[in-house]
Amino acid sequence: MIIFFICITLLILGYKFYSPFVEKQAGIDPSVKTPQVRFDEGVDYVAIHPVKAFLIQFLNIAGVGPIFGPILGAIYGPIALVWIVLGNILGGAVHDYFSGVMSIKEDGKSLPEIAGHYFNVVYKGLMLIFTAMLLFFVGVVFIMSPAGLLGSLSYFDGTFLEGNTFWVFVILGYYFLATLLPIDKIITKLYPLFGLLMIVMTTLIAISLLFNAPHLPVMGDFLGYFSHDHFNHDFLEPNPDGAPIWPLLFITITCGAISGFHSTQAPIMARCLTNEKYVRPVYYGAMMSEGIVGCVWALAGIAAFPGGYPELQAMLSQGGPGLVVNHIATSYLGALGGIMAIIAVAIFPITSGDTAFRSLRLTIVDAFNIPQSMRNRVFLAVPILIVAYFMTKIDFSLIWRYFAFSNMLLSTSVLWLATKYLFDRGTFHWIVSIPAIIGTSVTVSYIMTNAIGFNLSAQYSQHIGIGVAVCLFVLLVVFNSKRTKAVQA
Repeated sequence: MIIFFICITLLILGYKFYSPFVEKQAGIDPSVKTPQVRFDEGVDYVAIHPVKAFLIQFLNIAGVGPIFGPILGAIYGPIALVWIVLGNILGGAVHDYFSGVMSIKEDGKSLPEIAGHYFNVVYKGLMLIFTAMLLFFVGVVFIMSPAGLLGSLSYFDGTFLEGNTFWVFVILGYYFLATLLPIDKIITKLYPLFGLLMIVMTTLIAISLLFNAPHLPVMGDFLGYFSHDHFNHDFLEPNPDGAPIWPLLFITITCGAISGFHSTQAPIMARCLTNEKYVRPVYYGAMMSEGIVGCVWALAGIAAFPGGYPELQAMLSQGGPGLVVNHIATSYLGALGGIMAIIAVAIFPITSGDTAFRSLRLTIVDAFNIPQSMRNRVFLAVPILIVAYFMTKIDFSLIWRYFAFSNMLLSTSVLWLATKYLFDRGTFHWIVSIPAIIGTSVTVSYIMTNAIGFNLSAQYSQHIGIGVAVCLFVLLVVFNSKRTKAVQA
């Protein structure tokens, strides 16, 4: 619990002291008119109170990510908790914040349009591909996962709706409405309630851990894990289940630490904020809150199993993270916890899927300057969801691997975009360029070692990733030196 409190304290201190420094570099101006004020059209540019905007942004980026990811990452040991905190403070929160800043500075536009402004049409095209690919994979993943859970509880076997098909159609129907209708018709009404549900559920779990966490390792065990010999061996070598910490831990735990999906959600609230001063509490604050959620569930994933990591791994193999969530909630909160767990596991992924498809529509609209008429929104939404339905027939694990890779790839691309933004402003770019270098190293290592990439051994992929990071750092130092000399001249 000492380590847990240290982690929570660091996240709060990061918001209190580091986020104002980050905001200072961004050039926030409360006196300028926001896109919502200038383009209010009753569909996407709709004024929203900052508290409601925070809750919507929190649920947009959260879903089941900060619950499932930390539970899956807990098998790597205490370094998972360290990654959540450091990744959030130095990477994820800064990534989310600048996603919001750049969008609100660029009329609430989507990432590809922003990339085209700061780089060129080639980078714009790449960002359009990365963004659309990730949004589509997120939407498909969050059709399949809740449909699978709800399908296990249904009674349609023996009909044309056998298995999960009924729930796939129900979820697709909801996604169609959420993608099509103005944002204030469904999302702004339901999301604050669902956001509060996640906060309440996580708070109750955290309180329960304070009074009943008998299976947590003691402080000496935690510090012993980071002894010189043990840490150097385990950081790059596989854990007992054969999964190397580098780069798989950083891909496994994204939500809570850093996630490219979050940047795709930035334009939704950037079109609804009535003042630039709300960017930091809405975007940075939502990501910091997600980090707290991630820490709670990572700790719960360890504490709920008297047999330790092997028992956690066994339950993950049996029923995935959803079964673990149900076990944790019922263990600490009883029958009420079980009900909340089922609601959470079923609803939270849906709240990520609907905004994923909505963001995909906005991205396409921005890229091709399509008028926002009802007819055009229908013509965009229908084919997207039809293709998504057929994608649900593909093996879930394959979809997830592509989702994980595209998620880290996009977050790294956004950090490089933010680096260019700060370079142009002449402010301290290292707050985003250093995380961008690390993200690039992780992404390269992952694609080198994974079956969807080059399938090299972990040792080779790690060395290649580190080599790429060193080269990028040297190039940045050279570019920074040239910029400094140019300014002085």
